[in-house]
Amino acid sequence: MMHAITLFVFSMLLLAGSKPPAQGEKRYHLMPLQEIDQDLRRVAQSPLSAAEKMTYFSQRFLGAPYLLVCEGEGENGLYETEPLLNLRQINCMTYCEIVLAMTLSSDYEEMFNVLQHIRYRDGYISMATRNHYTMVDWLPANRWCLDDITAQVGGADLVPATRTIRHGKFFHGKGIDDLPAVLPDRTVTLSYIALDKLGAHKASLRSGDIVSLIQDLPEIYSAHMLLIVEKKDGLYFRHASMSAGKVVDEKFEAYIAGLQKKPRYQGMCFMRVKEQVEWILPDARRGKNPLIR
Repeated sequence: MMHAITLFVFSMLLLAGSKPPAQGEKRYHLMPLQEIDQDLRRVAQSPLSAAEKMTYFSQRFLGAPYLLVCEGEGENGLYETEPLLNLRQINCMTYCEIVLAMTLSSDYEEMFNVLQHIRYRDGYISMATRNHYTMVDWLPANRWCLDDITAQVGGADLVPATRTIRHGKFFHGKGIDDLPAVLPDRTVTLSYIALDKLGAHKASLRSGDIVSLIQDLPEIYSAHMLLIVEKKDGLYFRHASMSAGKVVDEKFEAYIAGLQKKPRYQGMCFMRVKEQVEWILPDARRGKNPLIR
């Protein structure tokens, strides 16, 4: 009986979409960490799928303030001293990372550690090992928990794009000239779905899918990261919006129509969280407390 009640309650929360939270249901950016930890534990014990958890956790950040540079390597970091985790302000990438980490974790401390493995290569915290580039660094490093579903969604409507990724040049642009690039320059080709073809493939998308907005710059693919959310009246993009200054929901068709007015934007790639995560650290679960089995 309790199992059925729990499922019903969380289902109602998911269907609530972008409606204002019920009385007493605060957003995470307004909550103390102890309350967030309690909510993470409740969700972890619920029967929700990974996709449903992505939808639920992303909803709890609606209205959270946008801040471009909101997280870094901590107060003792050499180059960026913003906190390793900031739930008060977020940007498009940290939003997707935090929601993904929450989905994969059973409490706050575990989420904090899983987040570092999502953001940094092998969980080693450093500017040099951060997964800076969404499609070339971040997605390949996180194939233990994510699948690239762009081809699955787009079918024959795929457009190849080639970019040369240069970490050394990227660091130089940040004023960092004393940090050797861990990875060499790479010329990479991947495929995206053009903006004018996305409407034909809506049925293949699910709530909780992660989106990379592809642009036409020669040395970078991703201009923005978003989430797909399905509501009663159709699909929405949920994202930390710089223009809105907060996390918002925008109707699928309206958002794409706005992008098509800007020639810089070309299309989208899609990622989906695995239901069975492939923890790859030897003798341990990635980011997990080894004392908890």
